[in-house]
Amino acid sequence: MAKKDRRAARRAGAEKTKEAAEGRRARRRAQQVEAPNAALEWTKSIVIAVALFLVLRTFLVQTFVITSGSMEDTLLVGDMLLVNRAAIGSRIPATTLRIPGYSEPRVGDVLVFDPPHEETLKLIKRLVGMPGDTLEMRNRVLYRNGEIVDEPYVVHDDVADEMHPWMSWQRDHLLDPSLRSSYAPTRDTWGPLVIPESHYFMLGDNREKSFDSRYWGLLEDWRLEGRAVFTYYSYNKDSYRPFPALREVRWGRIGRGIS
Repeated sequence: MAKKDRRAARRAGAEKTKEAAEGRRARRRAQQVEAPNAALEWTKSIVIAVALFLVLRTFLVQTFVITSGSMEDTLLVGDMLLVNRAAIGSRIPATTLRIPGYSEPRVGDVLVFDPPHEETLKLIKRLVGMPGDTLEMRNRVLYRNGEIVDEPYVVHDDVADEMHPWMSWQRDHLLDPSLRSSYAPTRDTWGPLVIPESHYFMLGDNREKSFDSRYWGLLEDWRLEGRAVFTYYSYNKDSYRPFPALREVRWGRIGRGIS
């Protein structure tokens, strides 16, 4: 009787050992299946996140950092801006096609764009001339359709006027074509010019220190990137102190709207 009990106990023990081994093998197989599944899920999450970022960056919003003083005092070197691409529509990369926006560019908008004279550069200026407008500047005073433009944002410097050979493009857009042969525009006195369809005229607020449409010409509508909305961060980039992005923060400009 005792021998039978011992044999039964051994058989029961062997069966338990076998069941435990099978359980361990089953768990290992499950882990091996779960590991690839987890890696796949992580890969999917990363791909989706990157795709969403690219969509947001390409069609909805972008950031822009001010690196020159051409828009002072509206924008300062070291200002970091949020740009609304959806407002006026966004260009499909590598094409001249645009996705329509929910609004149109307006006179006075501060816009980011691709300038025609430098394909790898992004600029930010103020829109002062729309298609069909007649623009003229006399001794630094801007006229639109025969009326003086109120420009409280403009900054002037006490520097002499200048001529530039690039300004010769203006001859093809004079209101009076008969003046082409004698036309000699300068930075502070030019026009009257007629803005053609699908083109805009851009000027910097720091009027004597801005390289803008007066020099490189009219801006095609497909080159527009977006409307500057607000400053999300700002610091004195020209500071000689170490770590100016942390020590020279312009707190009063953070969250400031752009107009």
